[in-house]
Amino acid sequence: MNPRDLTPPEFLAGSEVRSPSASSGLTCRALGIDPRIKVVEPLGQTPGSKVSFESKCFMVLSDRFRCARMFFLERDGRWFQETPTSPGLSPIYKPVIKVITGMRRVGKSSIVRLLIQHLEGRGVPAPALLYINKESLEWDHVKNYADLYQTIKTAFKGVPKPRYVFIDEIQEIPQWERVVSSILADDLADVTITGSNAHLLASELATLIAGRHIEFPAYPLSFAEFLLFRGIQAGEREAEFRLYLKYGGLPGLHQLELWDDQVFQYLKALYSTIVLKDVIGRHAVKDPGQLDLIIRFVFDNCGNITSSKRVSDWLRNQKMNAGVDKVINYLGFLQEAFLVRKVSRWDIKGPRQLELYEKYYMGDIGLRHGFLGYRDGDLAGILENLVYLELLHRGYAVSTGKWDERKVDSIAQNNREKLYIQVALQLPSQETIDREFSVLERIPDNHPKLVLSLDEFQSINRGGIMHRNLIDFLLGTSQG
Repeated sequence: MNPRDLTPPEFLAGSEVRSPSASSGLTCRALGIDPRIKVVEPLGQTPGSKVSFESKCFMVLSDRFRCARMFFLERDGRWFQETPTSPGLSPIYKPVIKVITGMRRVGKSSIVRLLIQHLEGRGVPAPALLYINKESLEWDHVKNYADLYQTIKTAFKGVPKPRYVFIDEIQEIPQWERVVSSILADDLADVTITGSNAHLLASELATLIAGRHIEFPAYPLSFAEFLLFRGIQAGEREAEFRLYLKYGGLPGLHQLELWDDQVFQYLKALYSTIVLKDVIGRHAVKDPGQLDLIIRFVFDNCGNITSSKRVSDWLRNQKMNAGVDKVINYLGFLQEAFLVRKVSRWDIKGPRQLELYEKYYMGDIGLRHGFLGYRDGDLAGILENLVYLELLHRGYAVSTGKWDERKVDSIAQNNREKLYIQVALQLPSQETIDREFSVLERIPDNHPKLVLSLDEFQSINRGGIMHRNLIDFLLGTSQG
């Protein structure tokens, strides 16, 4: 396949560079974007002209790999792009394997297409760019690692270096890691791969290619990115936030009109694909009925403390016999497919990690609603889920915790800082305020502590513990 047939937007080298307007509805800082990133016009596009969905399909890679990520963000017909000399793109040209991981349909393929387009813009000829997409019938003949290696060798025969190979959904090829390791050892090409199975990639990367890869996690759209896809001004954010709560952050939604009938049909179909291909098919699950009930329980208890024994006991009450070990295995399968994410629990006072009772959050809240339906009564757990995903976007490792018998919703930590966060739907009374703030007041350290809610006009500061509007937090904007 000729990478030029992928039709991402071309960028005009040497086009006029302009800084983002300070009056833009969403500032660079609000998006977590380095304000030094320059702005260029896409080739063939004029300011204010409509940009295709494919052009908008981008994913901002996690802050934990900030030095290696690239931004392609459309705003008012313009594109934010790192400059060719930026060190942010340097891993593309290093002898390490780039691994883009994430749930199906979060935008991994779009990242690959944008990387190919970037290389074309740097003058890399088409024969030196090989894109293998295992979801396409064009590559159905690549059945195993031997077929893959021969395909790559043939494609690059007589092609001078540097050469680049991109392999999409590589977990579909048995023993793929043997080929990737050989390509690197033989200096055959620069390698970028994507995968939709966390355990498969982690276990295999730990063997033949350990220490020679960089992982870029891809997540569903943050709320700031959701607004960019929608082309909505920040002043209309409350109505858009209600859509985000209901439909989630999968980029493919923005090819549809955001109506319940269309969106939930799309989400239900995608949910079924993930469960059938990445869970039941991959692991030869013999009890899909039990799996369905386990998923229903976990989705229904989003944000609640749970355990495998609790799930097993609930199944027994449903007249289904599933032991704890079986539940643990099934929950592990769901995590491998990025359908759910387990969050460990810490005794902050100890401190020690608690082996029992963790939380499970959804990989995307829209998939939950496609399966269970949307219910306003579940908002507290959904808001916690959104904050959790936002923290992952910003490069934090996230756990939950307790102090004595009081729970702390999120403990977020990276190399620079640690945050404690409580999430509430609203703070309608002094009793509610005392409940949310008092547990954070008991923690005797000086790390920042926040209480987030949907209240717009609360201004509370208790002993250095700040209240913030949750939407402001998701957008990275200041209150007031």
